Amino acid sequence: MEIYQLRTFVTVAQQGHLTQAAELLHLSQPAVTAQIKALEEEVGMPLFERTAGGVNLSRIGQELLPQAQAILEASRELLYRSRSLKGQLAGRAVIGAITTPEMINIGPWVAALIEKYPLLDIQLQHGVTGGVLNRVRKKELDAGFYIGKNPYVNVNTVHLTEMRFRVVAPPSWRERIASMSAKELGKLPWVGISQQSSLNKLTSELWREMNISPKKITEVDHIPCIASLVRAGVGLAIMREDEATAMQHSGDLVLVGDYGKTTDLHFIYSADREGDPIIEALLTELAAMWKH
Repeated sequence: MEIYQLRTFVTVAQQGHLTQAAELLHLSQPAVTAQIKALEEEVGMPLFERTAGGVNLSRIGQELLPQAQAILEASRELLYRSRSLKGQLAGRAVIGAITTPEMINIGPWVAALIEKYPLLDIQLQHGVTGGVLNRVRKKELDAGFYIGKNPYVNVNTVHLTEMRFRVVAPPSWRERIASMSAKELGKLPWVGISQQSSLNKLTSELWREMNISPKKITEVDHIPCIASLVRAGVGLAIMREDEATAMQHSGDLVLVGDYGKTTDLHFIYSADREGDPIIEALLTELAAMWKH
């Protein structure tokens, strides 16, 4: 019985599907099937029951899963402990950034990490929030920032702050929208958000609450573009409240009534990296940064 076989067993159990497990493990489906079969032969009983939609744990599989998870956790702790004994923290951390640098405090955080851990190689890769979550889930990124609710059990989340978004309009529309109802606002053009962005879901939820189904005049996946398009008169959109308020004061846009939605900003990392010295260093400096 090998560690890699136990890792495959636990991943298949979590996903309930061989193909999805193979994707996360960066293996072919036949390789995953072969590892499960070899483990079942060694145990002497089937670990899974095959169904039309995937696989479910058998009774013996349910009994063995907690112990398999404990063995994997112990092996990770042994690895991380051995690394920490080498001395000063070193290695690479590839982090997924989203939205704007100011929104996630990326500059001060990275500066603090570099000062405390000079041998740590930090690489930032910008993306939309849904893409960052998926890449962390697949372990293509070590960690990242995410807006919204995380649906994956194999990705850990650390809550950073609550964020309020408001509906905004071009400054030239101030008189036009002054007394408009939600239904009337729904007939105006809106700036659409890419499906990979959590703001897409946030916007859709807001539209359902307003009982409207607007026409999306264009679609973007980069939040800073939203302000530029609204300012230019393209259409309505949602923006972070503090940024929208500042831009209203400068005359660049108009807040529309009290329409808005609240969501959460999280820091995410693979559950398999719990206890990893590099992840712990990222979390420690993150906590110090966001406490203020």
